[in-house]
Amino acid sequence: MNSAVHGAVLTPQPFGALSRPSGDTPARDVDAALTWHALGLETMASLLVLSLHRLGDRYFEGRCQWPRTHPLNERGTTVAHHPLIVVESTRQLAVAVQRRHLPTASPADCEVLSVGLGLLPHLVPMESGSATDVAVRLTLTDVVARPGTAASFRVTAEYLYAGRVFATCVMRCASPLGEGREPAGVVPPGPGLLHPAAAAVGAAADPDVLLARGPQGRLVIAPRDPAHPVLLPGRPSRLTTAAVLEAGRQAVLLSCGMTARAVVGLRADVRSPVPGRGAVVDVTFEQSRARFAVSAAGHVVASGAVSLLRS
Repeated sequence: MNSAVHGAVLTPQPFGALSRPSGDTPARDVDAALTWHALGLETMASLLVLSLHRLGDRYFEGRCQWPRTHPLNERGTTVAHHPLIVVESTRQLAVAVQRRHLPTASPADCEVLSVGLGLLPHLVPMESGSATDVAVRLTLTDVVARPGTAASFRVTAEYLYAGRVFATCVMRCASPLGEGREPAGVVPPGPGLLHPAAAAVGAAADPDVLLARGPQGRLVIAPRDPAHPVLLPGRPSRLTTAAVLEAGRQAVLLSCGMTARAVVGLRADVRSPVPGRGAVVDVTFEQSRARFAVSAAGHVVASGAVSLLRS
């Protein structure tokens, strides 16, 4: 992860709401079940995390349920869950931690500014039924406090299936980036855009495609579905960090010709608001990793990397 994550200050003393309960055995939350209303989701179908229990000052455990028919998954009788399902589950867990266990002076949730995801492909569960039940261990660190509120924090989530860790996601959340500011001005791409086939970018269906090639062959962000229920819920004017991560993943797969199964790691860091349409994505390769940079109005507003299986 970037220096902004490692440079965050760990609060010397835990917040009162996070203090370990008295007694030899850590107490579990009485109200551990999560609802889509409690997490600020638009629909019940978006809920991926079912419960979250506090085990101590900064340690939690939870349970996720990932439907086989999730919008990002392939359309098949047996599927491997899309890696962004891990990212969205971690985001929902971060919201639950902030709303239930961190002091806040504002109703606004912290924004995800940095994401790192690692996968062990041979352990990723395959689902042929209705849904996969996944256990998760969560650690809260790097809490930076301002009077009456948590300005930023980091969560590290380990996802387990059949008792074995198959994915780890590290997410840094902070006060909303550029509050009151719109993304840097970008001229929306005009006619002549060529959207790649979904399979070429590792997507399950055409509405999941976030990229297009312009007349000069450059990759630009131009979502096929500007109100995608997972990537762009509510039709935002700027990209979510998850959408930036997915745009980078798609750009790398399109550039190298590999399939989605080749991806074993993802990282994205957002520096400034990323326009919802028109930003340019550049990709460079180095050994078994590719880097991507997202530029708007001539400035890099986000960057990241995609780790690939060695051939």
